[in-house]
Amino acid sequence: MKQAYLESVGSLAFRDLPAPEPGPGEVLVRVHTALTCGTDLKTFRRGHAKLPVPGPLGHEASGWVEAVGPGVEHVQAGDPVMWVPTAPCEECGMCRRGLFNHCRRLFESIALGAYADYILLPARVAARHLFRKPSHLDFAEAALLEPLSCVVRGWRRLGVPESVIIIGVGAIGLMHVAVARAMGCPHIIAVGGRLAGLELAEALGAHRVVRGHLADVAGELPSDDQAVDAVIECTGRPEVWAAAPALVRPGGRVLLFGGLANDATVAFSARRIHYDEVTLLGSFHYSPADVQESYRLLTEADMGLGRLITATRPLSDLSQALFDLERGRGIKYALIPGEAV
Repeated sequence: MKQAYLESVGSLAFRDLPAPEPGPGEVLVRVHTALTCGTDLKTFRRGHAKLPVPGPLGHEASGWVEAVGPGVEHVQAGDPVMWVPTAPCEECGMCRRGLFNHCRRLFESIALGAYADYILLPARVAARHLFRKPSHLDFAEAALLEPLSCVVRGWRRLGVPESVIIIGVGAIGLMHVAVARAMGCPHIIAVGGRLAGLELAEALGAHRVVRGHLADVAGELPSDDQAVDAVIECTGRPEVWAAAPALVRPGGRVLLFGGLANDATVAFSARRIHYDEVTLLGSFHYSPADVQESYRLLTEADMGLGRLITATRPLSDLSQALFDLERGRGIKYALIPGEAV
């Protein structure tokens, strides 16, 4: 089998490996579609605190069960499947408190290496977070289960407001727009610099789009008594984090979704937090409940998330796809194994 391997930051190669044999509780999947992801791009460019470098790359995918290990009964060879790459241990102190997304062992058994012909799902993942893919759901959309679960986690923290501003129209911001529509949010405003992203935001359910960087267009957004109930920050820029609380009404909520570097610090207006009672929320990863809700949305709701796929390419084009994303060309690429590399 071919597997993309990040040898060092910025250095990607394909390795020839034997297909792994699934052990007890494990499931071997033949990959149909793997998706590019902002996390993979960041790992490729500068490494990642939670993902190994050197190591295999890729974690958003769907495919068919190739083989199952002893004890696996809920799927069998040939089943089309979708999954997320982690599952909580359900034994540590965080899990006992119900904080499954903060499980102390969450990343000890992670399904990495989706940019490959096959991927081996650890027993914990296979038992808790492996699902059959219904026939009506496209493989590329099925591979969105992991990022959608992260977005749903944010919405479960935020609640459904009457009005929301979503800042950023990359893949994550656009999924927030789609979830806002699916959750029945009455008024959705998307803010971003890329015209193509704003057009997609409208197609996914935004009622209004505003083009430009926040610092330049803040005056065009609702303010004072018309200010929105909630803001979702999806750019991962400290200056946008700092500016976001000014956009909500008193008592409003700000979901700071776009991740910053570990050592980043952000200054907020004390008046907004104290006197105006603005609530700041973080969001990390997902819990099993978030994954279940995301699976329901993907399989039962007409979210239109297939629009996020810019193009389909052979897996051998992975480096070029990452290069294009780094330069702002495209939202997500679907990569299909089996081509010569």
